[in-house]
Amino acid sequence: MEEKKVIWITGASSGIGKAVAIEFAKNGWIVAVSARRENLLNELREINENIYPFPLDVTDIDKCKTVATNIINQFKNIDICLFGTGMHDPKSEKKFNLEKIREIMEVNYFGTMNSINSIYDYFSEKKNGQISIISSVAGYRGLPAAGAYCASKAALTSFAESLNFDMQMKNVRVSLVSPGFIKTPMTDQNDFPMPMIKSPEFAANEIYKGLTVKKSFEIHFPKAFTYFLKFLQLLPSSLYFKLVSKGMKKIDY
Repeated sequence: MEEKKVIWITGASSGIGKAVAIEFAKNGWIVAVSARRENLLNELREINENIYPFPLDVTDIDKCKTVATNIINQFKNIDICLFGTGMHDPKSEKKFNLEKIREIMEVNYFGTMNSINSIYDYFSEKKNGQISIISSVAGYRGLPAAGAYCASKAALTSFAESLNFDMQMKNVRVSLVSPGFIKTPMTDQNDFPMPMIKSPEFAANEIYKGLTVKKSFEIHFPKAFTYFLKFLQLLPSSLYFKLVSKGMKKIDY
């Protein structure tokens, strides 16, 4: 009998992470899920017995190492790590709030670094598997009322590209997930129109296919929206600012 494959997902208590956990579990994977809210992880366990809670605050570097070790010891393997812990506070971003900027960077960027640090040596020695980082199309270019969030996601995107060079030599795949607008508790905070917004289940299906079937570096969706934003990346700053500024009128500063 073929052994079940194992995926570790952080940020799994809600939104995209939760939906991805359910998608992998129903496809027969062992799914180790981590987030701070243990009660929500336990609810996931009740949905599918292939899901195993490992509560974690990713800003705690030592706890990240402990959880990674516990998962490896329990299941003897990790095939994929999907690191997706993230936060956004659009209300605080409308003003310069240094404390909140630090918090967003600590969770979104350094939390992911702590997670990668916990399994870096394992994958380097194993010489197979996959490390996937959930970023966002918000990391493509700066957006209004999202300075810290955009910066954290841009940092993750650049880091994933750099990590890919390193891990290629170790036969470990690195992938980057760049979602557009997905209806989650995080995007529910936004007070502006979100074009082509999709469900967490749509995102989970795209991510599952991207991690298990397709082999491209970036998994981005919905394509009509993400390709438009990729086009905007090519524009000179003066033109980009003019186009985006039209949408700023819809944001209540």
